[in-house]
Amino acid sequence: MKAYALLGAPEENWPHNIREIFLEARKAGNLIIGVDRGSLLLNELGIVPDLAIGDFDSLKKFELAELENSVPDIRYSNPIKDLTDSELMIKVAFEDYQVEDLTILGATGGRIDHYLVNLLMMLRPSVRKFIEKVTLIDKQNEIRFYNPGKHLIKKAPEYFYFGIWNLTPVKNLNILKSRYELKNFSSDYQQVFSSNEFRRDQSFFELDFEKGIVAVIFSKDIDRFHNVKRI
Repeated sequence: MKAYALLGAPEENWPHNIREIFLEARKAGNLIIGVDRGSLLLNELGIVPDLAIGDFDSLKKFELAELENSVPDIRYSNPIKDLTDSELMIKVAFEDYQVEDLTILGATGGRIDHYLVNLLMMLRPSVRKFIEKVTLIDKQNEIRFYNPGKHLIKKAPEYFYFGIWNLTPVKNLNILKSRYELKNFSSDYQQVFSSNEFRRDQSFFELDFEKGIVAVIFSKDIDRFHNVKRI
């Protein structure tokens, strides 16, 4: 079983087809999760989550009562806590529901501190063991995370660019079979290698490194002046 979760980031950062994404997930029998206000936003889309997690401090009493009357599994978190609602959601999804992978929407945009928490929580030991099964999606980007090893990263048709971000110190990072290659890169600080592209004769690129955590960020231009692919 797969899982799809909605967080509370602004709607202008959502994929345009977000309702269809969750409807397809429901049709396929996958787990639908609302995180804090994301639970209410799912209800507003006409989709009752299977699981709601959060302290729900941003909800009014009648909104929380609506969730309590419709959602079969609600997990209440303490506002004063070590794990954020997002981190708790990942833990519950993989440990309690034993999902195969998790797609998170509504994690980016809005408050920068929330945005950074949702990205950098991948560094926590309790989350790190799941990161290769987690994908973050918004209207312009898809972010995946990788532990050390050799990875073949397949091309996603809707994205033209990709960037590589070492979230931690990294050793012997190689980006191969892409338009711009990098070999045997090591660093003690974070760095982003942006605006890379797939080669025309390849449907994947190779990512290989010995130490660290690396994010692969697929991106597309949405401005009308950037609809033409650059050669």
